[in-house]
Amino acid sequence: MFKPFQEFLEKELFGRFALESRTIPSGLESVVSERGKNPATIQSWCYQCPKLRKIRYTYIDAGETAQIFNSVIYPNYNYDLPLLGIDFLAFGQKKILVVLDFQPLFRDRAYIDKYIEPMSAIKDKYKDLTQDLEMKFYDANQYFSKNLLFAKTDAETVVTRLFPAYQEYVQLYWQMLEQASPLNTPEEIQRIVKAQKDYDQYSAERDPASGLFGSYFGHEWSERFLYEFLFEDAIPLAVPAGVR
Repeated sequence: MFKPFQEFLEKELFGRFALESRTIPSGLESVVSERGKNPATIQSWCYQCPKLRKIRYTYIDAGETAQIFNSVIYPNYNYDLPLLGIDFLAFGQKKILVVLDFQPLFRDRAYIDKYIEPMSAIKDKYKDLTQDLEMKFYDANQYFSKNLLFAKTDAETVVTRLFPAYQEYVQLYWQMLEQASPLNTPEEIQRIVKAQKDYDQYSAERDPASGLFGSYFGHEWSERFLYEFLFEDAIPLAVPAGVR
């Protein structure tokens, strides 16, 4: 269901940037699971370029049971842009959840005006994809913007509404990146390093997908995938003695 979204992102990335492959830890690049009704394949890709330190995306294909496309793009530490976050999940043709956002690292007025407000015009065009849903695992006021797309939808809407909205969001992100001025002082850069690490820690501790990964590929693999690839700057929470 979401392969056209992956293909669009790849075409944009390879057409705009001089990408270099970024190493994915051994055993995490691709796995096939025979658990459940349908075999599930998970495959990941990771790149970097001068302005983007980590471009990662993952596709899970479990046939009609599940189709999932997830990506996070991290700017280099000398840029204060939000992260581009993409999370599209389909469990059958009708149980579909989509999340798309420029995930803010800071929440001061100047930052929001600069990086979040420009999304307003796109969001207003796609009000059907901005449903007021409850966030069960995350704080909506942390690492999410008021202009995110967040909706439960159907397969037809994915094609007719989500795909064009996605294209506009991605292209706006490139535009912002192109216009961004690099930070110069060690203090400014260190602030971004800390903010991105905090994002990884927060996300790793709350990501509900770890349970899904575990159901398909086992708990041990899921934990490695979470902490060694998806959110590699996060530190695993200590496991109490006797729990292992």
